[in-house]
Amino acid sequence: MTEGPDIARVAALVADPARSMMLIALMDGRALTATELAGAGGITRQTASTHLAKLVDGGILSLEAQGRHRYFRLAGSHVAGLLEAMMVFSAGAAPDLRGRPGLRTGPRDPALRKARICYDHLAGEMGVALFERMQAGQWLTEDLSVSDHGKGKLAEIGLSLDALPPSNRPLCRACLDWSQRRQHLAGRLGKAVLERVLAQNWARRMPDSRVISFTPEGERRFEIWLD
Repeated sequence: MTEGPDIARVAALVADPARSMMLIALMDGRALTATELAGAGGITRQTASTHLAKLVDGGILSLEAQGRHRYFRLAGSHVAGLLEAMMVFSAGAAPDLRGRPGLRTGPRDPALRKARICYDHLAGEMGVALFERMQAGQWLTEDLSVSDHGKGKLAEIGLSLDALPPSNRPLCRACLDWSQRRQHLAGRLGKAVLERVLAQNWARRMPDSRVISFTPEGERRFEIWLD
């Protein structure tokens, strides 16, 4: 027997087209019912229930019961990171062997390309800009710890690291962006920054979508904060 992680089992769980569509529907961090996920996968509820049971047993999804209702969500940020990486890989951005240009990366929708939620943090052009400005401005150290200057910049939007709830998740993690092919900020800080952006009404989550829609004034304030 081959030693090491069984990547074939995990790959098989997410490889089915209907299952992959249901998983992508959960990439915005919501919990959805089997009926809602069946619609996302283009399959019957009975078939969706079979797929969902496999995903729960495989540790890809978690199941939450609330009264008579059962909700499914991604088992954690590690699953979202896996799916984002698979979307990057499957988009085929590199030129082919005949030298033709690569495919356009990421979603076609300009709103999704500009700003979207990736599980619980900001992705797209705005998310990449946030992470790159944090690095260029030395808010973050090379090992992705928050510098004293970074703590001061975070305090400008009412964010204190000491106030973040305890968690086993890393504070800062780089996540390869599906559309931009550059890094955006994930981890507990990525989540906290997005929550502050929404709380200050700089942007809002669009219903039934991964789009994070910035207002003109919100985008201006976001840029001023980063600069």
